[in-house]
Amino acid sequence: MGTKLLCLFLTSAFIAYYIYTPIPEDIEEPWKVMFVSASFRALGHLAEVMDQLGLMHYMEVLTLLASADYVAPTSDENVTVMDTEFSNVAVRLYLPRRAYDGLRRAVLFFHGGGWCLGQAGMKSYDHLTRWTSNMLNAVVVSVNYRLAPKYHFPTQFEDVYSVTKFFLQSSVLSQYGVDPDRVCVAGDSAGGNLAAAVAQQLLEDSEVKTKLRAQALIYPALQSLDLNLPSYQENENKPILSKSLTVKFWSEYFTSDSSLREAMALNRHVPVEYSHLFQFVNWSNLLPAELKKGHVYASPTFGSPELAQKYPGFLDPRAAPLLVSDDRLRGLPLTYVLTCEHDVLRDDGAMYVERLRAVGIPVTHEHAKDAFHGAMTFVLGPAKLAVGQRLFNRYIEWLNENL
Repeated sequence: MGTKLLCLFLTSAFIAYYIYTPIPEDIEEPWKVMFVSASFRALGHLAEVMDQLGLMHYMEVLTLLASADYVAPTSDENVTVMDTEFSNVAVRLYLPRRAYDGLRRAVLFFHGGGWCLGQAGMKSYDHLTRWTSNMLNAVVVSVNYRLAPKYHFPTQFEDVYSVTKFFLQSSVLSQYGVDPDRVCVAGDSAGGNLAAAVAQQLLEDSEVKTKLRAQALIYPALQSLDLNLPSYQENENKPILSKSLTVKFWSEYFTSDSSLREAMALNRHVPVEYSHLFQFVNWSNLLPAELKKGHVYASPTFGSPELAQKYPGFLDPRAAPLLVSDDRLRGLPLTYVLTCEHDVLRDDGAMYVERLRAVGIPVTHEHAKDAFHGAMTFVLGPAKLAVGQRLFNRYIEWLNENL
């Protein structure tokens, strides 16, 4: 009996130790966030073990686990939902059923997941895009772009850009009853990265006559030059998205070669020949004082030119929208940027806000001081969080007011 009690005690202590994660005091529902964080961490550890044993690639394990969250396209009394293809790229299309006197708004949505995970059919994304369509009476196109590790940059960008360019044709807009003056691109995390890159590329494309009305970037990843920003240092092990996982996502976007991941982890992947690009991500000039928090800017440590020669994608503005010059930011549509205090990607969004405002782009910057990366997707089931619902409502309010 004593041995059983001891084993039970030790097992309980181990589980409690594993689950317990210090949660910032300003985060609501800390115990729920703690369990959510532990669940994601457990999945990551399982994927790591499978990868180390050579049974399955890390990202493939997570993709397999995430497939359990898939929901089929299901129409309801408010929205018709269907899976189809635009320009040979899979999309999930949401068409509102409510009668409307005139042309509708439209949102092109790109899901997150570090360019490696996720799909339009995940329950949380299906809910987000379905409700966007219903609440705004808008046509929503959620893009199932191809993912790493099977496909690397620029495939993901090319997929979402191809869909956007196809949808912006006057004949297609007319087919779906969309007002060409009321189209927005939006996305969260890696999807925010893709939305920002698409908006920039459209300015350079003389074939596209329809201009975007808006872009909505939800805790976007916008650069991979400096992976030691204050937000990376402060939030290295905060809920959902750790620094190490962010490095995995960034490196996998470009290659499965572990040498790039190792160099990125040390922040020594950019060769000195590209030192001029650091002006676009110099947080000492681009972050407001409240986000610098006493951190002292250090000059970058440069790496070997070999990685940049083999995998130039991490220096490409289509992968890192912060790297474009000010001239290429002018002409962008009005912008919504959501950043979260407890997020490694916080400073990417804040720097982009500063640069956009400096060239005269109207920007609404929503900074959630009590939120973490991915918070807006926790709006369903037992993992539903009040902060997620609040951020989602604010995003919809902004679209309703500005689109």
